Amino acid sequence: MKWRTFSGDAIQLPIKDAVEKAIIRETEMGYKLKVCIGTDSQVYSTETEFATVIVFLREKHGGFMFIHNERRIQQYSIKERMLVEVAMSIEIAYQLCDLFNKYDVDMEVHADINTNPHFRSNEALREAMGYILGMGFAFKAKPEAFASSSCANKAVN
Repeated sequence: MKWRTFSGDAIQLPIKDAVEKAIIRETEMGYKLKVCIGTDSQVYSTETEFATVIVFLREKHGGFMFIHNERRIQQYSIKERMLVEVAMSIEIAYQLCDLFNKYDVDMEVHADINTNPHFRSNEALREAMGYILGMGFAFKAKPEAFASSSCANKAVN
């Protein structure tokens, strides 16, 4: 899995090592961190591009993120695509959750799903929320899910 920074620099380390290194660096500089993980997608005719982000928030001092892009040649219904996004975020959160526990970093999984029932993505809200909460992770949906709806959205090519 290839990851990069927002500026486009490739992350050479395995993602777990890169995240641990970032946590250590930031906490040594005195920052209290919170991490938000989210995925967004865009459909292009026969392909769907996904962007998963790990957003590091420095309390009152901005933040930074790591990005992974992936293309799949598959057609999804809106509900399927929302749940694939959630599954991708959970996969990363699960890989990293022991680090967040070790370094006492709060973590949330953000879903690009609208809480307003008038939007089509809302069809997946109940299942996504159950999936994320069932894994023991904190959950945010739109409009609070900035990691997926803003950060990952900017990273989808």
